Amino acid sequence: MIAGKRPLLAELAGEQWDLVVVGGGITGAGVLLLAAQLGIKTLLVEKQDFAWGTSSRSSKMVHGGLRYMAQGAVRLTREALQERERLLRELPDLVVRQPYLFPIRKGQFPGRWPMAIVLWLYDRLASIRDHRWMSAAELAERVPALGREQLRGAMRYTDALTDDSRLVLRVLHEAAAEGATMLNYAGVEAVTGPQGEHEVALRDQLTGALHTLHVKHVINATGAWADKLSGSAPRVRPLRGSHLLVPAARLPVADCLTVRHPQDGRPVFVFPWQGLTCIGTTDLDHKEDLDQEPAISQREIDYLLALVNSQFPDVHLGEADIISTMAGVRPVISSGKGLDPSRERRDHAVWQENGIITVSGGKLTTFRVIAIDALLAAGLIDQTAHRRLLASPRLFRQAASVPAGLGHPLKPWPGEEQGAQAALLDWVLTHEMVVHLDDLMLRRTRFGNLLADGGDALLAAHAERICNALGWDEQRWQHELTRYRTILQHSYRTPAAMG
Repeated sequence: MIAGKRPLLAELAGEQWDLVVVGGGITGAGVLLLAAQLGIKTLLVEKQDFAWGTSSRSSKMVHGGLRYMAQGAVRLTREALQERERLLRELPDLVVRQPYLFPIRKGQFPGRWPMAIVLWLYDRLASIRDHRWMSAAELAERVPALGREQLRGAMRYTDALTDDSRLVLRVLHEAAAEGATMLNYAGVEAVTGPQGEHEVALRDQLTGALHTLHVKHVINATGAWADKLSGSAPRVRPLRGSHLLVPAARLPVADCLTVRHPQDGRPVFVFPWQGLTCIGTTDLDHKEDLDQEPAISQREIDYLLALVNSQFPDVHLGEADIISTMAGVRPVISSGKGLDPSRERRDHAVWQENGIITVSGGKLTTFRVIAIDALLAAGLIDQTAHRRLLASPRLFRQAASVPAGLGHPLKPWPGEEQGAQAALLDWVLTHEMVVHLDDLMLRRTRFGNLLADGGDALLAAHAERICNALGWDEQRWQHELTRYRTILQHSYRTPAAMG
């Protein structure tokens, strides 16, 4: 398990490390796990919290990506589908197969038969058969709120949903059980010296102290932030994707719907997630400071509401219905061609500069493959081991002791019945290196996203429990409350709600 308390950076700096992984999102967590399983003495460091960036703000999907195949990225799609099937087998309580519906209207491209051909190939690449045509009558019964104008029916297929931050935590728990070490709120300021003799200057974000680590290899897995450490010419194009979370009663869906936006034809998802309905995503160049938590813009809110109200014309969803928002910045490898953001490929890339191995791009679904490629580039495995790891039958081999239901993408978070919230908070506070209140409310749990009050009532009820577990006095508690509410208002609420 991850240590309940954060390790002391001064003690870690006194050790010799084979590998330091920079970045605590899904890519860094994957590299850490694979390295630990190979017996490599590895430390992961993260400037913010684990999954703080893209890996807690994605579209929550473990999928092959139909539109990537339409762009000709068949290899990427096949790779992602095979990894999807692996995760469905190994983490059935965290990665859940879910029906996806692609409604087809008269005059819309693609129509029924082109979609049937695409989905035949999609299933074939995944070695399953799980698609069929759904008539307009059956679709209307399944999704009563969907507009029926020119509706022919829908192609039904399956992909998977997850809780992305809980997936990162699950990988980190596995890595810890394999002997790895990890530390949040520790930022790399510089890497000097040649490969094999690196010195890593590491700033403790809590104390401000600077420490030096001696390490043989460094893998920069910081995603959208990769260019800051790589030492090479910029390669990452940060693209923002934003989502709305609304009450399921206002927009009831049992399946994931892929619907086209009336303005630009982009596919947008409307899907159930942890008791609410999620709508997303957008795809825009992110021009703001990457070190500031991203926030949805009014333009994106209007765009997503326009999508919903065109496809569900009797719902009349408005800004007042929005419980929370999520905005994440995707690390997309730039083509350098000035393409529309949605046309940039989602492949990952691995490169080396001054002995630092950088990996960025790719998909949540393919984190294992990305990690294996990074280890190969670092010289920590050879081509034979690379092929063996890609063909390995199992990634997760440690018994999971995570509470049942934690992170299930379709189950609502617990209410106060029978002390369920208390039990969940106790476990997380004991086992998951919580440093700040936003770690607890936005990543270890999703109470900040899922509760209309942002969890204010929950925090009031459990303040003593949280303070006792983390050793906080009243002054620290008030400081953390202010910090959490500021983050919540800036990055997880609409601009109108920010006041």
